[in-house]
Amino acid sequence: AEIEERVSEDTVFASNTSALPISEIAAQARLPERVIGMHYFSPVPKMPLLEIVVADRTAQWATATAHAFGTAQGKTCIVVKDGPGFYTTRILAPYLNEAVLLVEEGAPIEDVDRAMKDFGYPVGPLALVDEVGIDVGAHVARDLGRAFADRGLEGSGAMPNLFEAGLHGRKNRRGFYLYPEKKKKKKEVNQQIYELLGGGSRRSVTPAEIQDRLSLLMVNEAVHCLQEGVISSPRDGDLGAILGLGFPPFRGGPFRHVDTVGREAIRARLEELAGKHGKRFEPAEMLTEAVEKRGKFYG
Repeated sequence: AEIEERVSEDTVFASNTSALPISEIAAQARLPERVIGMHYFSPVPKMPLLEIVVADRTAQWATATAHAFGTAQGKTCIVVKDGPGFYTTRILAPYLNEAVLLVEEGAPIEDVDRAMKDFGYPVGPLALVDEVGIDVGAHVARDLGRAFADRGLEGSGAMPNLFEAGLHGRKNRRGFYLYPEKKKKKKEVNQQIYELLGGGSRRSVTPAEIQDRLSLLMVNEAVHCLQEGVISSPRDGDLGAILGLGFPPFRGGPFRHVDTVGREAIRARLEELAGKHGKRFEPAEMLTEAVEKRGKFYG
């Protein structure tokens, strides 16, 4: 409200939020059509993606202005629809949550991170939680958990407990890993995590099990986003996942990965995981339809 008193009517009001709904930010605006999301990724100078988030009332000229601005900065832009978690945060949240669930089930922290790095991600999911911040992870997990609880994605509840225990991630050098003050020393697994999540007794989980559970949750959620119109094309979904979240580039992104592995195989594995671990793994309708029609996301 203070800004609207001081700027011209053709000024775009952009928020860098990774999850707060743009429609709520614009709700009391005098000119809600100029309110938009411009979600940059950390570290901003290195990350090539800009996720532009449009609400129902966002004007086309505001979207075009944001797109031109991001392009001038050298970013690759995707335009997504406003909604819980937009696109990138929405598909990242279940991926990270599943990593935490595996630790709760007894998987060693380093095994989870190593498996996903071997799959092709540049950093393990638990190390990523530390980078993002356990406080931020707890906030996003709570909000998205409420939004998608009916699909079994309510979250483990572990992140708020870790934050309350004083584990904030890299920002206070205590998270899933302990970060020494001297940069030359390597981080090490924080054994306190095991006391808080599942106890000290750890069990071996195969890399294939870890990789399937995490990667297929992200892939399935990406298909849900295309199905709901959050993204307008498989191309945008693949670009967003690779350039914003580190989805293995050689796998082509979630949609190209489905086309490569085969919809029948992806659906069958998701159904198998749903039988073992719950409805959060139930295949998206569009994925099931693609199997039945034997069509590909990329024609």
